[in-house]
Amino acid sequence: MPSALLRFLGPTPFTRRKALWGIALIAPNTLGLFFFFGIPVLMAFATSLQEWNAIKPAKFIGFDNFTRLASDPTFWNALENTFKLLGMTVPAEIVLALLVAIMLNQPLAGRSIFRAAYFLPVVTSTVAASVVWTWIFQPRYGIINSFLSLFGVGEIKWLTEPSLALIPIAVVAIWQRVGFDMVLFLAGLQSIPGVLYEAALIDGATNWQRFRHVTLPMLSPTTFLVTVLAVVNAFQIFDQVYIMTLRTVPGGIGGSATTLTYFLYRRAFTNSEFGYASAVALVLFVIILAVTIIQLRVQRYWVYYESEEG
Repeated sequence: MPSALLRFLGPTPFTRRKALWGIALIAPNTLGLFFFFGIPVLMAFATSLQEWNAIKPAKFIGFDNFTRLASDPTFWNALENTFKLLGMTVPAEIVLALLVAIMLNQPLAGRSIFRAAYFLPVVTSTVAASVVWTWIFQPRYGIINSFLSLFGVGEIKWLTEPSLALIPIAVVAIWQRVGFDMVLFLAGLQSIPGVLYEAALIDGATNWQRFRHVTLPMLSPTTFLVTVLAVVNAFQIFDQVYIMTLRTVPGGIGGSATTLTYFLYRRAFTNSEFGYASAVALVLFVIILAVTIIQLRVQRYWVYYESEEG
């Protein structure tokens, strides 16, 4: 075995064996990540440098797709809608999931049934759920408008009014994600040592003070994980847009509900602009990566890890 490799594996035979076992254990996941993620990303980058419609031979055009993307108002509209959805869904689903988790962490009768009920939307088909919610938001016969009419509110065209089109999509996305985030928060709540609450009670802390100074700090690693996953999911919202705007104008009136993923889909599978769509996919990948890195950088200022203090 080369000396450089021996130094990399460790100074003693024991550490080298441990290192080799570690490499062997992570090899399947590493190879899977390379073949199913690394290679497709490289292929997408290569395709983004070409003009290709899957019928004619691909033509190398360099960075023309990215230049075109920078001057495409439809792309910027889709990017704006994506960030609007992110702002609408992420805070709401985190707050709702935390409140539900706290409620279902109490010794309630039928607690397991309620937990299963709240988790049920997570395993529900997004397509089926979107169809049902489309009827719920139907302007004339939908449940939402029927309820609002009791208070004298007129007919609201949720999915055809450009300024409102993102609201139903955000509602469905939140409804389907709250149960997943709730499970993570429940795991975090149940890992908080009970002695901390007992000490706070002895000190005379109120319910709010215990929540503010015990629950939130100890739950911050879970909150950080939920936030990262929620942000990534918000960037990838597609099914709801596709299904809920299909009966009107795909992507909403004037593109009012078009997100980056839906914009990518239309360019690739409707317009057959696979090179241009690959450029969109890479830009989306870079945006998600950049936002995630920013979250990782910022988390040191608000995420509390017990091992660091103790």
